[in-house]
Amino acid sequence: MNIRFACPVCDRPARLDLPGPAEWRCPGCDHAQPLPDAAPRSFPACAACGNGELYRKKDFPHGLGLLLLGGACLAFLVTSYLYHQWLAWAILLGSFLIDGVLYLLVGDVVVCYRCGAQHRGFPVNPEHRPYELTIGERYRQERLRREQLEAEKQ
Repeated sequence: MNIRFACPVCDRPARLDLPGPAEWRCPGCDHAQPLPDAAPRSFPACAACGNGELYRKKDFPHGLGLLLLGGACLAFLVTSYLYHQWLAWAILLGSFLIDGVLYLLVGDVVVCYRCGAQHRGFPVNPEHRPYELTIGERYRQERLRREQLEAEKQ
């Protein structure tokens, strides 16, 4: 079980394997952060910041998915332009089947709304729902207000 998150001070990417130490220290800025206890069976909160609002998403790079979709669309248009209609539709339907198989094969990752930490290798908890825009927007606004207050202090 591992967690990927960014240092809250310098935003340096970090990775942590659980069970692990009770405190994490950033190698870039030497910031020390205590880690809350995370029980792998229930996993009620983020192991990096302790936030209880988490969401579940597919552990697949979005860029690769867009590249596959764009390539299939481009191949469809080229083969349609060359009047190879059966090949064009075979490419389009083949990309649909590949996408479906990838969706079934790729596992889930649990992400924290507050800090964006990604938790991999944990059992699926039915309390972790897919991303909700209202919750995500609330945390985005909170982050913007915090950055604005920090900018005003300086």
